[in-house]
Amino acid sequence: MLPWSNSSAIPLSQLLSFIFTFLSFLPRISWASEWIDYSPDGYATMTHYTLPANFVAACGCTSTSTNYPTAAMNQMAYGSSTSYGPACGQCFNLTLLNSFLSNPPFYPNVTKSVVIKVTDLCPLSHSGWCNATASGPNAGGHYLNFDLAWPSSSIPNNFFPSDEPLYGYTDFGVWNISYQSVSCTNWEGWNQAAALGSVADLGYSACCPGNPTGSTNDTCPSYSDDNGIPPDTQTSGFAISSSVSLLSILTLAVSLLSHML
Repeated sequence: MLPWSNSSAIPLSQLLSFIFTFLSFLPRISWASEWIDYSPDGYATMTHYTLPANFVAACGCTSTSTNYPTAAMNQMAYGSSTSYGPACGQCFNLTLLNSFLSNPPFYPNVTKSVVIKVTDLCPLSHSGWCNATASGPNAGGHYLNFDLAWPSSSIPNNFFPSDEPLYGYTDFGVWNISYQSVSCTNWEGWNQAAALGSVADLGYSACCPGNPTGSTNDTCPSYSDDNGIPPDTQTSGFAISSSVSLLSILTLAVSLLSHML
């Protein structure tokens, strides 16, 4: 016989209230500290991908933004597993340091830098360069990866230095870089009104501030957090953070239940 089927039973309404209260609290426990908290300047890896001209990427930035230097950021630093995140609209100065995969590593004799605006997310994967999480870096030892939209009309074709006679190819694919968070007034598209802001008629939410500062007034929230979507979309159900033990969750459940008895 079920324990609540006797005369001292907990009313069904109370039991349901407990269940819903407990389940609604789970996401706040399990998703805490999942996103990567990175410093405003440091070191990262850089890859590149093809972004079609006038394409509206994850943040929902205007299509005109593709006429200027943009990049995607790895998912767990971007701050959302879909749509917009706190990284949207942020601008960074990226400087090439050395190739990562070539043997020996290639150190260019010229300094190549570009100021980009984050307009897209690089999805989390089990391998690759966008797989860093708060608990571990990517294969390059970094927690950030910038996936540069290149080739691009705004970035010279020879932006990535090479030594074809020595290596036999010109595209090293992955670079170690330094990054610095900068004001978007330094971005090439800053003086072009059509390149700033987000698309108004997407049919879904978009967020692409012109010059976010980190303030809640001008920085995008996490679409995932606001809509109850786990940060790690590879995980079905709730992604329990390693910092939260099952024991602590059960303790919470017992505590809530005891207040009903």
